[in-house]
Amino acid sequence: MALPIYNISPIFSVAGQLYPSDMNELASLGFKSVIINRPDGEAGDQQPSSTIMLKAAREAGLEAAFQPIVIGAISPRDVQAFSELLAQLPTPIVAYCKSGGRCLQLYQASSSL
Repeated sequence: MALPIYNISPIFSVAGQLYPSDMNELASLGFKSVIINRPDGEAGDQQPSSTIMLKAAREAGLEAAFQPIVIGAISPRDVQAFSELLAQLPTPIVAYCKSGGRCLQLYQASSSL
């Protein structure tokens, strides 16, 4: 089954919750980096920790960053940090959270900087 990835621009896409087993597929699709915007423990035991996800991403040859964002609490500082990640990480980048919504909000806000 193909991953539910939504292309926002040629260099940026969003996704809902990803799992360690998805990292090799992301790499095979041509992604170079992953940004994790979902805080650890948000979905309890059903959500792999950022530590596990960062390790899986790196083992698949992807750059990875953890920038946890609480639902409904995106700050200007969060937007600035996200903008810096977009500038630093190799592209194309996929960012994920529960549904991809926070990632999209961050991307849209950082585009106006």
